[in-house]
Amino acid sequence: MQRNQEAVRLTPIDHPNRPQHLQSLAVCLGDRYQRLGDLEDLEAALKMEQEAVDLTPSEHPERAARLRSLAISFTERYQRSGNMSDLEAALQRKKEVIDLTALDHPDRARSLRSLALSLLDHFRRLGDLEDLETAMQKLQEAVDLTPTDHPLKAECLQGLAVSFNERYRWLGELKDLEESLQKNQEVVQITPANHVDRSGHLQNLGICFHDRYQRLGDLKDLETAVHTFQEALNLTPADHPQKAQYLRSLSASFGDRYHRLGDLKDLDAAMHRLQEAVELIPIDHSDRARYLNSLAQALQFRYERLGDPKDLERALQNNQDAVDITPADHPDMARHLSGLALSFNYRYRRLGNLKDLEAALQTNQQAVDITPAGHPNRPGYLRSLAACFTDKYERVGAVGDLQTALQRKQEAVKLTPEDHLHKAGHLQSLALSFADQYKRTWDLNDLEAVHTHYMMSFSMPSLTPEPSWRAALRWASFADIYQRSYSPKAYTAAFDLLPEILWISQTVPVRQDAVHRLDIERTTSTATSICIKLSNLTTAVEIVERGLATTFQQMLQLKPDLAKLPPQQAEELQRLSSELYIGTSPNLMDLANQRKDLLANIRKQPGLEDFLHPKSYSVLCEASRAGPVVILNSHEDACDGIIILNPTSEPVHVSLPRITLEELQAQRDMLKKYLDRSSLRTCGESVSTRLFGQREGFQYESMNEYLEEMLTWLWTNIVDPVYQTLASHGIYKGRLWWLPTGAFTGLPLHASPPLDQFIHSYTATLGSLLEAYNQKTSSALKVGVVGVTHTGPGGRNHLKGVKQEVQNIRSVVGSPNLECLEGEHATPEAVKHQLQNCSWLHLACHGRQDSFQPTKSCPLLYDGTLELETILQMPISNAEFVFLAACQTAMGNAELVNESFHLGGGFIAAGFRSAVGTLWSINDQDGPQVAEVFYGHLFRDRSQPQASDTAEALHLAVKELKARKVAYERWVPFIHMGV
Repeated sequence: MQRNQEAVRLTPIDHPNRPQHLQSLAVCLGDRYQRLGDLEDLEAALKMEQEAVDLTPSEHPERAARLRSLAISFTERYQRSGNMSDLEAALQRKKEVIDLTALDHPDRARSLRSLALSLLDHFRRLGDLEDLETAMQKLQEAVDLTPTDHPLKAECLQGLAVSFNERYRWLGELKDLEESLQKNQEVVQITPANHVDRSGHLQNLGICFHDRYQRLGDLKDLETAVHTFQEALNLTPADHPQKAQYLRSLSASFGDRYHRLGDLKDLDAAMHRLQEAVELIPIDHSDRARYLNSLAQALQFRYERLGDPKDLERALQNNQDAVDITPADHPDMARHLSGLALSFNYRYRRLGNLKDLEAALQTNQQAVDITPAGHPNRPGYLRSLAACFTDKYERVGAVGDLQTALQRKQEAVKLTPEDHLHKAGHLQSLALSFADQYKRTWDLNDLEAVHTHYMMSFSMPSLTPEPSWRAALRWASFADIYQRSYSPKAYTAAFDLLPEILWISQTVPVRQDAVHRLDIERTTSTATSICIKLSNLTTAVEIVERGLATTFQQMLQLKPDLAKLPPQQAEELQRLSSELYIGTSPNLMDLANQRKDLLANIRKQPGLEDFLHPKSYSVLCEASRAGPVVILNSHEDACDGIIILNPTSEPVHVSLPRITLEELQAQRDMLKKYLDRSSLRTCGESVSTRLFGQREGFQYESMNEYLEEMLTWLWTNIVDPVYQTLASHGIYKGRLWWLPTGAFTGLPLHASPPLDQFIHSYTATLGSLLEAYNQKTSSALKVGVVGVTHTGPGGRNHLKGVKQEVQNIRSVVGSPNLECLEGEHATPEAVKHQLQNCSWLHLACHGRQDSFQPTKSCPLLYDGTLELETILQMPISNAEFVFLAACQTAMGNAELVNESFHLGGGFIAAGFRSAVGTLWSINDQDGPQVAEVFYGHLFRDRSQPQASDTAEALHLAVKELKARKVAYERWVPFIHMGV
């Protein structure tokens, strides 16, 4: 720069070399502008280039090159300011360059590419397809003229790829997008890793993947876009003029991922990058409006999620600023108007001011009016306009507004391709308007249209999970009132979406947030209750099972089916599912897509077409092969039971009219209150004699008195009606499984019957019980016993009965089949080894239940812990039974909906077929006695014990404990799970 400035200063105006020196100085100024973005450099370059051209005769061999440089600077200034005169000047000079360049000149390809890029800018500004087609022709000619190994090849291909993408965005032809993506991939492939243009090429490739996601809805495309944009950004210096653009693109992909998966971290990432981009983009930059509009959209997303009115006001201001600085004839104007209209509409819905609704209507109408009939964005603008007319109809009641909304939505549906990601949403929106019209006209054609359009929407290849979940529930709510026979279909459509909503790539906290945010527990109970009222019990059972298929169930449904697979596929599926389930990997989306592809390949194999798909009732009913399974559902309208008697009979309904949801919740709260007051959640304490004074707010004098009253209530109102129904079908004794959901969870149903007619067990889901049945039994008997009286220096209180408990087991089982770990030998590593080598396991130790991160729950061993997440990842192949004589090993977290998310359920998930646990801490002296009777029954004739006999063994052990007239809190907590 310094040398060129000196050369220009020393060269007289009429010297023949002055144009050359001016041109060299202009190139330096242009390069510095591209690097630092200082507009003064660009203005100076333009001045130098214009003088160089003016001093160059028309027949001079360098005139074309100097015109090309001048044209590029006009292009740069247009891209910065948006001034059309600069673009026209650039086009005029680039056309002159082509006229001056021979067909065989080595610079012709470069000149053609430069002209084509300005034609693309002209098209983007004015929307004339002829400009786009001409640009594509020029770019194709440039590609054809450029040798494969020439550095210009990538630039020409890049321009052609961009033009295909522009045509896709204008006409919506998917083949253009695929062509663009293919060419962009080729460009990246031939660009060296350290090339200065690589970041720009990656940026354009990321745009294609993002566009394809927005069209087809494949999460793999979205994740690839995120990675590609991030790579482009990583290659870009902090002060590079293009950094703002790359930040905006990355933000958009984070925003779409938030919209798809609901993780607030993605929304925060989008906001952070957009704010950084807005700070980087100059105030006078022609693209600033796009950045403001994108920031407004992210603020709208956050307002939708969190409801902060400050976000809405900021969004509206950014929308308004974007519109104000956008020229009226700019192609982006419609998008910016649509964003502004949405903010007005949100504010109307929040404050109810009709002026905001009128502003939204007017602005949306403007967006529609200036959008050509064939433009891909037109359906979205029409739907937004229709939403405003719907709001106005609901406020004012004018039939004309409703009919206009319906017409606009019909037009949006008609204009949207079948494979488009938003097709389902447009159909669901149209169904809503038909529902509004039916409520007014009672025309059966409108009623049929509601169901038809909803059903069509849920048959679309791509559904956005959370919005579609809400749409399915709106359909169900409508059907519940106006045509209840469609309710099961609507609820089934909703629950089919759960695997996508609770996407396995998400962390456990994110999935738990979705469970609460979408109120899945209440929806499950509502859907089940309605199906019961319709006597559609098989669908009710299927919905209960799907409602339970949250994060915990994604692991539970996996293990037994692995045996059907070739070893390599089974191992890979086990690995991917375990890593996804725990959610600690930084590349969760990659893992999820790998798992999705693997499952697709598995389902192509004969006999595996339904591998890991939700199970139908015809499969689920097999869970009753050894005895009836009782499903309990609590709802504000009614509480009910469904009994699956056996695999060959239809399910049976049990009405529970004497209890309400409120009473069940009160019973659970009271149980927790008494347990906390008794310190029965604390290990190693005997509290059976503790008294409660009524002055402290307790109705009963003792825990024993309270439990006696509670068990009587459970028997009278729940268990006895179930027993009577079983008796009416000729079933009076045997095994019985409880599957409590909602407010029934955590109640000691097993302990309420006054007579020992049935042997009681629990199961988290029908699927987990099925898996335990289908799992191959271990032929080798090895019993592992872990006894930890204390956890090391500074650990918990001593467990006084552990040594006697271990001794009782040793005397019954016999040394050849026994492997004992006691005291300081019971370390986490030693117990992990036992888990992998012993088919039976007995843990006598402290336990810890983590209410916030259930997979952190664990038995407390000597000098360490063995967390549930570690156990779930271990390859446990011969597991049969586990006895968890630890604290609260079967007391789940009430905040985790419908989950047996506790140690007992966790060991079942890890592969054990049966488990014994406790609802609360047991008395020190009871552990040894229960263990002695329990194992004494199983090993009574020294034969191989069976996991299926463990329920009877526990039944006998607890029966003997009861016979000693001990307090209720000492025998009630023992429960059996599994086969």
